[in-house]
Amino acid sequence: MNITEEFDTIAAISTPLGTGGVGVIRISGDRAFEIALKISDRKDLPAGKICHGWIVDDDKKIDEVLILPFKNPNSYTGEDVVEIQCHGGVHVVKNILDIVLKNGARMAERGEFTKRAFLNKRIDLSQAEAVDDLIHSKTSEFAIQSAKNLSGVLAKKIQEIKKDIFEVSSRIVAGIDFPEDVAEPEYSYLCESFEKSLKEIDTILKSAKSSDILRQGIKIAVAGRPNVGKSSLFNALLNLDRAIVTDIAGTTRDVIKENIDFGIPVTLIDTAGIRDGEQIDKVEEIGIEYSKQSVSEADLILFLYDVSVGLTSEDKQIYEIIKDKPHIVVANKFDLLKGEFKQEFPETFKISAYTKEGLEGLKEKIKNSVLDINPDDMEFVTNQRQQNCLYRAKTALEQALDAANNQELQDMIYIDVKSALLSLDEITGEVINDEILDNIFAHFCIGK
Repeated sequence: MNITEEFDTIAAISTPLGTGGVGVIRISGDRAFEIALKISDRKDLPAGKICHGWIVDDDKKIDEVLILPFKNPNSYTGEDVVEIQCHGGVHVVKNILDIVLKNGARMAERGEFTKRAFLNKRIDLSQAEAVDDLIHSKTSEFAIQSAKNLSGVLAKKIQEIKKDIFEVSSRIVAGIDFPEDVAEPEYSYLCESFEKSLKEIDTILKSAKSSDILRQGIKIAVAGRPNVGKSSLFNALLNLDRAIVTDIAGTTRDVIKENIDFGIPVTLIDTAGIRDGEQIDKVEEIGIEYSKQSVSEADLILFLYDVSVGLTSEDKQIYEIIKDKPHIVVANKFDLLKGEFKQEFPETFKISAYTKEGLEGLKEKIKNSVLDINPDDMEFVTNQRQQNCLYRAKTALEQALDAANNQELQDMIYIDVKSALLSLDEITGEVINDEILDNIFAHFCIGK
C-alpha cells in the first residue's frame, strides 16, 4: 500500500456472507459521512444516534437500513466511521458495498480497520492481536482468554514491567552522564530489580505452552486392536454416531477425523484397528498403514483395550509402538467386566464407551495431560510473537543480572537493559517495523 492510500476512506462487509437477519457494511475515513449521506435518503447523520433510512442508487431504493455514525476520535478506528446495517442477504450487502465503493471509498485490506485503530492509538498491538484471536478462537475457553487481552490485561502487565526496568535504566544513565552529581546505583539494587522483573516475565511465560495449545489445539488418535471399542469411544466423545460400529473386526477401514471442544480444540482421530494376519484384505491393510501414520503424528494417543477380555498379546504389541509417545491407557467395556479388575499399567483410565461412564473424567484427564496450567488459573494468553519478545527480554535481563553480580561497568549493563526494554516495546507496538506489522494484520479477515 502506498502512502497516498494509507488513510483513504475504506469500506468492507463486516459480517459473514450468507442468508441472515442483518448484514453490516463498515466505512472509515474522512469521507465516511459524505459518502453515507450521498448514498442514502438522509439529510443529516448526527453522531452517536441510530439513524433510519434507505440506501438509494440512481433514484432506486436498494434497501431499508439503520445507519450508525461515529465521529472521530470516538470510533473503533479513531476516524469518522459509519456502519450500515442492512438485511442479511448476500446480494443485498454486496450491492450496498458496490455503491459505497462507487461513491468514493476503496476496498479495505485484511485487518485494515484494526490496523488503523492501532495506528491512531485506540488500542495497542497486543489488543489488536487479541481481536484476531477472539474472532478465530476455536473454543469458548480461548475466546474468554482472548477477551482478557482485548481488555488490556497483558498490555498493563507489560507496562508495569517496563516501568520498573525504565526506572533502573534512568538511574544508570544518570550515574553515567552526571557522575559528579549523581552516584551510580548500588549493584545490590540492580540485582534486586532485575530479579523482580525476571520473575514477572516468567509469570507470563509460565502459560506459554498452554496458550499455544488453546490457540492451535492438539491431535488425539484413538488406537488399539480391532473390536476394543475405538469407534464407540470416538462416537461417544463426539456425542453423535459418526463412525460405523459393529462387532466385526476390521469394520473401520479408514482414518476418520472430527473437531471437538474439550476446553481445548481437539482433532479427534478414529483409526483402523491395528492387527496382522492372513484375513486382512488390501483395503484394511491400507487403513492400518494410515492408522500407524496418524499415531506417529498425534500429540496424544488414547491407547484402548477391552478390559472384559484383558490385555492380549496383540494389545501388548500395539502398546510397544506407542509407549514412547504421550498417551493415556484407557480400559474400555468396564460395564462388561466380570470379576476383579486387573491393573495392567501403573495408571489406567476406566470407562464404558457404551454407557458413557467415565467419559467426562477422561476429557478432564486429556486437558490436564496437555496443559501446563488450568485455563481458569491463567492470567494471560500469549502468541508466538509475544513469547519471542519476552524470551529476548528475559535473556537480556539475565545478562544484565550476571553483569551486576560481577559488578561490571554499568554502561555495559545499560546496553542489556535497553535491549530488554526494546523487546518489551515490540509486544505493545511502541517499537515495530512495517514488515512485522503487515504480517500481523495479513492474518485478519477483511472487514475487521
